[in-house]
Amino acid sequence: MLLEGKIALIPGTSRAIGRAIARKLAQEGVRLILPTFDWPDSILEMKEEFRDMEENVLILPCDLRDKTQIQEMISKIKQRFGALHILVNNIERGGMPIVHGSYDHRHNHDQWDLEIDTTLKAKWLLFHHCLPLMKRSGPGAVINISSIAAITGRSGPAGLFFNDAYSAANRAISSFTETWAREAAPEIRVNELMLGFIKHRHGEETRGWSLLNDFEKQGILRHTLLQRTGSAEEVATAVLFLLRDADFMTGSVLRMDGGFILGGEDVLAMPEGILTPKGE
Repeated sequence: MLLEGKIALIPGTSRAIGRAIARKLAQEGVRLILPTFDWPDSILEMKEEFRDMEENVLILPCDLRDKTQIQEMISKIKQRFGALHILVNNIERGGMPIVHGSYDHRHNHDQWDLEIDTTLKAKWLLFHHCLPLMKRSGPGAVINISSIAAITGRSGPAGLFFNDAYSAANRAISSFTETWAREAAPEIRVNELMLGFIKHRHGEETRGWSLLNDFEKQGILRHTLLQRTGSAEEVATAVLFLLRDADFMTGSVLRMDGGFILGGEDVLAMPEGILTPKGE
């Protein structure tokens, strides 16, 4: 898909991954809608970065868990740009067990609902209310950003980071991806990018990572075949591929985890076998 002149809605751009995606698409000539909600200091940084692109960037507050606010945002998109071609569904909220502890704690009384509403419900609301405008706008694409928590759950080295509701919500995203690919075809492609440990997202530069001891950090890295975490720039490059170059992909899940899911299992040396002739 040719990207120059396309209109993209990208939540989460006050944080590192969303910001890297927005930056990458802007370099391709894409005009941007960047909804904001919390993280006020990061929002100020984001606004400053895109200050010189005001003609091609719409930054507006929106609680993406609220249907009415999403509808109002889409009305503003219609007024400003008249079309929408790309939705990067980059919105989530995960409670890290190493930070939050058990759901039974008093301070976590609304944590379960927060993880489900932000990671799952908000994605559905965005897609549902954006799809009519996207289908009228011509060829386009949706990318659901998800987590390998969908596979690991709260187990193994990842159990320090992936809480139960967050894990369940991420497993459900793949169901959305497949259903939406059917619903949006043929005008709109829908794919999913499933992320592992990324710097600024469960990896370095997060509160959870800073709480790990060296043994726990090494446990995660040893479980990752590439023995490192990923970067926001690498995520943005994968998003660009799915949007620009993967024109025959829809309903697919692309896992980007450095081999974490495959880690922890060794490939054994081939045994001799009882049928091998002696001396061979």
